[in-house]
Amino acid sequence: MLVDGGAGVNVMPFSVFTKLGRKESELMRTSMGLSGFTGDLSEAKGVIVMELTVGSKTVPTAFFVVDVKGRYNILLGRDWIHANCCIPYTLHQCVIQ
Repeated sequence: MLVDGGAGVNVMPFSVFTKLGRKESELMRTSMGLSGFTGDLSEAKGVIVMELTVGSKTVPTAFFVVDVKGRYNILLGRDWIHANCCIPYTLHQCVIQ
């Protein structure tokens, strides 16, 4: 997973979504477009709320599912960082909770 303090939302690539055994019918529809690292606009296929466990803490987390190729399984953005009172420490590539 990638924790990105610059990302406004949590993102899950569609390939990961399908590997988790989920179906497109489970997605809540959205017309939101997301701007990626390169500035290209990608339309989200939908939003899904899933239980995410990090360390000993499990919380429901909303992910925007996008059909993109990324070098990450999921991207956790500012909403997850703030909701879990975390501090991303990029120098040592860790999250302090």
